[in-house]
Amino acid sequence: MKNRFNLVTVLFLCLIGVLTACEPAAQQMVSQANEPKEAGLQPLAEGSPNEPMPIVLGFSQLGTESTWRLANTRSIQDAANEAGITLLYENAEQSQEKQFEAIRSFIKQKVDVIAIAPVIEQGWESILLEVKQAGIPVIIVDRMVEMSDSSLYVTFIGSDFYEEGRKAGKYVKDKLTESSKPLGIVELKGTEGSTPSIGRGNGFREVIQARKDLVMLESAYADFTPRQGKEVMKKYLQAHGGDIRLVFSHNDDMAIGAIDAIEEYGLEPGKDIIMVSVDGTRQALEKLIEGKLNLVVECSPLLGPNLMQAVKEIMEGRSLPKRIVTPETVFTEVTAVDEVENRPY
Repeated sequence: MKNRFNLVTVLFLCLIGVLTACEPAAQQMVSQANEPKEAGLQPLAEGSPNEPMPIVLGFSQLGTESTWRLANTRSIQDAANEAGITLLYENAEQSQEKQFEAIRSFIKQKVDVIAIAPVIEQGWESILLEVKQAGIPVIIVDRMVEMSDSSLYVTFIGSDFYEEGRKAGKYVKDKLTESSKPLGIVELKGTEGSTPSIGRGNGFREVIQARKDLVMLESAYADFTPRQGKEVMKKYLQAHGGDIRLVFSHNDDMAIGAIDAIEEYGLEPGKDIIMVSVDGTRQALEKLIEGKLNLVVECSPLLGPNLMQAVKEIMEGRSLPKRIVTPETVFTEVTAVDEVENRPY
């Protein structure tokens, strides 16, 4: 009996020893489970793939001179947001020097792509050479650049301004019946040296020169703004009055200003003086419906989706055509009615 008691006591003491020896190991396991894992060893959370860094696009916009330009900027900003592209936007306020400053800033920030809507065509080779040396691709938007080395930019996205001028000229030829007397035309040009003014003016003249009765009385720059359009039109009316049969405006904003000047002069725009413009803004379409404009040649500012698509394709290493031209139409009083309500600008 005594031997059995001693055996039980020995077994009990051994069990206590085993349990005591296991406790530190158990505590260590709990402690290790609660410690943070190494940063590089953490498993990815479910549904959170390791996404690449977003593309960074530096965009130098030439200014805010018109309704068209504001719509162009909004289109690019909205398209960048939708595409998940980080947009660095700089407004040059009609200054080429400010565009150069913005481009050099983009280079320092090491953006992936640079897009430029140039104020004028000339003077870009030097700055674009700096961009090329930095290894950053360039896209030209809306207005062209003139240079001997076209490899300094990847592609141009925008309108055929020359064809826009030709469309306006064809309408004038059809609208104005041939006359034995001169039919006076005045022209409101945009910014001196800009692609739209050069292209639209040349295209228009090419078409109307076929008729000797269509005479260009005067042509002057009005900077694409309604205020300047009105001021220049006032001078035309003071100099030529009733001899003016038609106004060709290189954009809608200048045409709106000219309409104000014609009405103040006591004439009816659209009747006494035929009015032809380029752009296709909602305000211009409304003037078409009112009969104060006779024709508007479309030039779409909604280049954002095209630009973002081009940026993505460049980053994917794909080749792009040197020129991407947007499809456009013309509007008359009849077709404007169907379009004006859905016009986003």
